[in-house]
Amino acid sequence: MDWEAEGLLEGLEDDEARKARAELLDHLHDEGCSVEDLRHAVEEDRLVLLPVERLIAGESTYTPRDLAEKSGLELERLNEFRQALGLAVPDPDACVLTEEDLETSKDAAALRDAGFSLDETIEVSRVLGRGMTQYGEALRVLFAQTFLQPGDSEADLARRLRVAAEELMPLSSRMLDHVLLLHLRQLLRTDYIGIAERTSGKVSDTTDTAVAFADLVGFTELGESVDVEQLSGLAGRLARMAGEVVEQPVRLVKQIGDAVMLVSPDAKAAVDTCLELVARAEGEDDFPALRAGVAYGPAVNRWGDWFGSTVNVASRLAARARPNAVLVTEAVRDCAGEDAFAWSEAGEKKLKGLNKPIKTYRPRNPQPS
Repeated sequence: MDWEAEGLLEGLEDDEARKARAELLDHLHDEGCSVEDLRHAVEEDRLVLLPVERLIAGESTYTPRDLAEKSGLELERLNEFRQALGLAVPDPDACVLTEEDLETSKDAAALRDAGFSLDETIEVSRVLGRGMTQYGEALRVLFAQTFLQPGDSEADLARRLRVAAEELMPLSSRMLDHVLLLHLRQLLRTDYIGIAERTSGKVSDTTDTAVAFADLVGFTELGESVDVEQLSGLAGRLARMAGEVVEQPVRLVKQIGDAVMLVSPDAKAAVDTCLELVARAEGEDDFPALRAGVAYGPAVNRWGDWFGSTVNVASRLAARARPNAVLVTEAVRDCAGEDAFAWSEAGEKKLKGLNKPIKTYRPRNPQPS
């Protein structure tokens, strides 16, 4: 194939670079890539990733209609599952799906047959899709940082990435399975099904819990004076700190830019964690001050996230807290216990969305006697 005539060597002035691209194009073409696919890959500057993409994609054997027929799950439902996972929905008659897609479709049908609500299973898939998107993006960066070398030709890098993917993707899959089981085991040790739920046959998604937010002071203003990479580095350091500090029964729900959200059935544990986070931030070099807010009360747990007035109060308390301090509601102080911390009154705070001000307190760890 004359890749020069096809225009796929344009923009490469160096003879070695042109030779390396031609070698890679020959290899991919021999493996079955069409000239049009190669053209798109060159235009989108992802030619070196095409061997890994083909490795992961597998052999396209089925259409969406085939999957619906063979799995026993309606085509409309299959499309809903793909959308929930954050994946594109192909044309019903396009032969773009693999044996793995068929097995996953059969698994979804098996869940339905086992009595799981399809609507709720789709919601769980939505949570999975969000998590896997983040994991995939993080894995992509890790691969690039690990295997990219200065002066790489396109052919060299493509070969190295393909070999690495062949060796490491099975490890990643096993790790995902193991981590899921570890988290399920940890959740089961702190969860319960009470008599009211056994009587009604329905698990309540509303429970009294401590909700906490911790955010970086002045993060928005900082964005006007430092570049995006520095900002993302600060957010990453906050995530690492939270991961190192948080222990059961406290759970890290999510990170939202410059803030982390925590929940715990134990108010004292939530306050302890926030105080430790604030102290860790104070001890960090070139790191903004941290502040936190904690509220206690009924909150709704829906598909791994939390909602309700208690969540809103905690978020707004964090915004009102002083740098290097934790601000809590009276309910948090009462649940944690007056002897758990050195408490000081912080006055009544008028928070958006509440009809009247609420009493607030600042906890500190007791000084050793």
